[in-house]
Amino acid sequence: MLFKVEMVVKLPTDMPQAQQDELKKTERELAQKLQASGKWRHLWRVVGQYANVSIFDVDSAEELHQLLTSLPLFPHMEMQVTALCRHPSSIREADL
Repeated sequence: MLFKVEMVVKLPTDMPQAQQDELKKTERELAQKLQASGKWRHLWRVVGQYANVSIFDVDSAEELHQLLTSLPLFPHMEMQVTALCRHPSSIREADL
């Protein structure tokens, strides 16, 4: 199942820089691991924002929920999740 997830990160302004840096490092490592596994298929930065648009390829909505809530920055994110399906005019057979 494909899902588009829009994430906006809103770290507390009083969070110490060292804590921010550690959270971001841990988040990056997990995101790269999930990308390598194929679960996090695409990741794009939104220009001018601390935000991204991502495409996830998971077996279920429950799997996506568990994956998203495991992200270190999850407590500081606003997310919008949209389920996707293949468009009949698409020439990309792999996007099921």
